[in-house]
Order: sequence, then C-alpha cells, then structure tokens
Amino acid sequence: MEWRDEGIILGTRKHGETSAILEVMTRTHGRHLGLVRGGRSRKQQPVLQPGNRVDLLWRARLDEHLGIFQAEAIEMNAARLMDSAVAVYGLQTMAAHLRLLPERDAHGGLYEALAVMISHLDDADAAGELVARFELLILDELGFGLDLSQCAATGSRQDLAYVSPKSGRAVSRAAGEPWRDKMLALPAFLQRGSGLRADATALEDAFRLTGFFFTRHVYEPRGLEPPDARAGFLAALRRHQAAVKAIAGQ
Repeated sequence: MEWRDEGIILGTRKHGETSAILEVMTRTHGRHLGLVRGGRSRKQQPVLQPGNRVDLLWRARLDEHLGIFQAEAIEMNAARLMDSAVAVYGLQTMAAHLRLLPERDAHGGLYEALAVMISHLDDADAAGELVARFELLILDELGFGLDLSQCAATGSRQDLAYVSPKSGRAVSRAAGEPWRDKMLALPAFLQRGSGLRADATALEDAFRLTGFFFTRHVYEPRGLEPPDARAGFLAALRRHQAAVKAIAGQ
C-alpha cells in the first residue's frame, strides 16, 4: 500500500531510540499517523514540528497497518508560531478538535481551513475569530452543526441575537427577548457575510457558545473532558487583550 499527499503536522511522539510517530492532517487522507524512521535526528526534528506543512509518502504492507512516513518540508511554520502563546495553544486546540474525528476519514474542507488558520494564527488579534470559526466547522463535521442563518421562530435573517440551547438554531432579538436569560448569545461576527470583527466580549460569547455544544454533544456523551489546550488558548487570548488595552490606555 502506498500514497502521496500533502499534510500539516499536528504532533509527534517518541518511538524507540531514534524514530517518531508522526500525526498529520492530510488533504485527502484525513488525520493519519505513521512511523518516521530517524525522526528524532537533527535533520528531521526541525521538519517534524507542529504547524509545518509537508509532502508525505506513506507505505505499508496492509492498509490497516501504521505504516511508514517519509516527510519533506513544504512550508516551515513552526518557528513563527512558537513565538506566540496564542498561536501555540491555538494550534494545539485545533489538533485536539481534529482528534474527535475518525482517523483516516477525509475532510478536505477542514484541511483547507486549517492551512488558512496556520497562516494567520500568530496574529493574536485575528486568532480568536479564526479558532471560534474552526470550532463551528468541527461541530458541523461531527454532525452537530449550528444553524445561524435565520431565526428559528420567525424565519427572519435580521437582528439575530441568540442561539437556542435546545435546537442550536439562531433566534432574533425580538423573538428571543422573553427567554433571553435561557438563551446563548450569538456574536454578530459569526453570522455569514457580516464582515464584522470581534471584540473581547464577542469572543467570550463565541467560545461560550461553541463550548456549550461541544460539552453537550461531544464531551459528555464520550466521557471526555474539554482539552486543556483550549483553556490555555483562551487564557493567552485574554492576556493579549489585556496587554493591548493597557497600551491603548497609556
């Protein structure tokens, strides 16, 4: 068995004295693992870092085997990302979300989204919006997508302000006002085509929204805890926002 594909490295772990097991998100073969012989060498280690984009050749005797990877660098992103705590935790968060999907299932749209995210993840002002949107994509791929296009009660596409915790559908401000205390806030920047940027409050609302549905539909049914990386990402994002606010106030 053999294939060649492009992939983004999600992580590695040691295997034996000199080798490493590489975890990648590939364009057409989904999230995939494979053994890299000599993966802990001085030559290979800089290439096999999370966030790098690589050309992959995978070989195995049978399709169900772990297989052997040969990886060559296409785009070295790791050094740039490692300079930012927001970027490091953001990448770890997205990797944790991708592990919720079945291994080797193709998700071309997620691969393309991940590639875009990595290009901008070291921009802390944009990273929060990017990761929040990625979480919505993951929920959709898992079969628990939210319908944020129109009001569940009236069909209106205007002034959508809430999301029903029961249905995962948007609700307009007028229709949801009597139950606002039981609703989840819908940040305007998450609405398709809004063109709006997110402030600190909108980002908190966005991650509260996605976190609620991850917990209800994914973590609790599977007996999982939310990934530590997500909490680390949110903490790093808040520190960045506080620093920006402090500078602006000087």
